[in-house]
Amino acid sequence: MDSKDNNPDNEFNAFRDAMQGVEPLCQDKIAPWRKRKRPVPLEFPDQNQPGEEFADTSLETPDFLDFRRPGIQHRLYADLQRGALSPEATLDLHGMRASNARQALSRFLDQSLRARHRCVRIIHGKGRGSSQQPVLKQRINQWLPQRKEVLAFCSAPSWDGGSGAAYVLLSRKWEDHS
Repeated sequence: MDSKDNNPDNEFNAFRDAMQGVEPLCQDKIAPWRKRKRPVPLEFPDQNQPGEEFADTSLETPDFLDFRRPGIQHRLYADLQRGALSPEATLDLHGMRASNARQALSRFLDQSLRARHRCVRIIHGKGRGSSQQPVLKQRINQWLPQRKEVLAFCSAPSWDGGSGAAYVLLSRKWEDHS
């Protein structure tokens, strides 16, 4: 082999000649990284004790949250699990007591439904400060199925909070009863 053949200019010219007339393909896939939206503070309109619709149970909470109502398409739920549905709003419950988190969750869900958000993210934390189970994670796992507007929820992908956050799929069929 001649040293001329290893010249980068000759290789580039040969490649360019070989690629002449080739058109690039259009990319129609979702980008693997998205800029996250910052959490927005909740508005606190006058309501009668939001969060009273949530009852506490003593369910054991798994590491990864997983809930979907009957009739939710498998592909839609798989998209939620993969993070293909971008959260349109975020609620951060870090450091809150369960009673405050209950009210914040109720208000956040109401606001998200009014805004017709399809997917939201709730950051509950991993409960490293809890003695046994993560308290807020356990409560989120209990409370979310109690709202009929919550169609499904699961732990967020590892790049967006993992087992310390949940993606929630909301119904667009919601009526304000206040």
